[in-house]
Amino acid sequence: MADSTVRPFSGHKRANWIRLRTMILLRWFAIAGQLAAITVAQHWYGLKLEIGLCYLVIGASVIANLVAIFVFPENKRLSEVENMLMVLFDLLQLSFLLFLTGGLHNPFALLMLGPVTISAAVLTLRSTVLLGSTAILMVSILSQFHLPLQTEHGLILEFPQLFVFGNWIALIIAIVFISAYSVRVTSEIHSMSDALAATQMALAREQKLTDLGGVVAAAAHELGTPLATIKLASGELIEELDDRPELREDAALIREQADRCRDILRDMGRAGKDDLHMRQAPLMAVVEEAAEPHMGRGKTVHFHHLENPQQQPAILRKPEIIHGLRNLIQNAVDFAEEEVWIEAGWTDREISLRIMDDGRGFPPHLLGRIGDPFMRRRPDAPGRGLRPGYEGMGLGLFIAKTLLERSGAELRFANGRDPTTSDETAHTDLGAIVQVTWARERLDAKTAENTRVLGENRPITA
Repeated sequence: MADSTVRPFSGHKRANWIRLRTMILLRWFAIAGQLAAITVAQHWYGLKLEIGLCYLVIGASVIANLVAIFVFPENKRLSEVENMLMVLFDLLQLSFLLFLTGGLHNPFALLMLGPVTISAAVLTLRSTVLLGSTAILMVSILSQFHLPLQTEHGLILEFPQLFVFGNWIALIIAIVFISAYSVRVTSEIHSMSDALAATQMALAREQKLTDLGGVVAAAAHELGTPLATIKLASGELIEELDDRPELREDAALIREQADRCRDILRDMGRAGKDDLHMRQAPLMAVVEEAAEPHMGRGKTVHFHHLENPQQQPAILRKPEIIHGLRNLIQNAVDFAEEEVWIEAGWTDREISLRIMDDGRGFPPHLLGRIGDPFMRRRPDAPGRGLRPGYEGMGLGLFIAKTLLERSGAELRFANGRDPTTSDETAHTDLGAIVQVTWARERLDAKTAENTRVLGENRPITA
């Protein structure tokens, strides 16, 4: 059981979101820090540095920034390659400056992690691997080759060789770990951001449809009487104008156009006034509305309620409920063999729905991850060949879960048996089951919190 094939909004183009101005500003901060560190080391602590070469290295960053400011527009956004080259330049510049100031004996060697972390956060895996490998190479070179830190009295400041070896190992481990950690966490954040954006789009669309949902009842009710009067009057004129064919044709045209208006009102669908009576409906009516787009797709959908139908609760017709249930039902219909069951139950404390199908069920290894966005099957996942070309990524179920949880629902996903089989031991792994449960006070339109005073229909505003 999978869901719709919606692709991520941004994919691998996250680097294109970074403005050149942002990288320039960060580089200015780095330049100011480097100048401050060299100045303090020389004048406060009396260290003898190759000050000319140090200023030359820092000057290279200054020149690079000035060129970027005057050559490129202020609002330029960097491509993947441009971003990678800028970070690589900063990494090499910092490495050369560390070479002039003690290598790994310099505590500022920790700053080698900065460019790698930036790469892992905004660039592709290939660029991150390239920059991480370069950082490891530079750290290894600096552990063996560097100009020593020396005081004005000729004392060389250096760690014991064992400490240098430990710093080298620690930096390599940190580069690998922080890169992998940042890539993984950033990927999760980006996937969640894309999925939430898709959820907001789905909710906005469903909200619009819900706001426009009262047209058939409202427009037909308000225009039905005048249209019936026009049709009646034109019919009488047709009978009385038998001797005047030119006028009889006009009367017939009026009647024809009145019939056309009636058909338009019936078929136009969802546009008109916000009918306050449509803000709530019986539970099964809302469920059937959610299932309606998938009723004619070759699968039999059964509706059951476990309680007395006379006591069926009226619930709020929230767009997130309708769209969320519609996504769950779509998945059930997509992967059912022949039948889908939608079962409703209610008590004084809760309202619940179960959506079941007679398909193969959820892949067992994904049960704990259902609801994660952009979740792909394993290459050897069972049932992969049943629907060739169907590349579900979990976004449909994520949208359904997010929207229904926003309405106060709790969702549980499981595999079960055929609901028509009385034998509890038969086909225990047949079919997928999704159970949605609300606290009744969150959904029941008759509770004090949800009760709304009905009044005159209001025009819909965009």
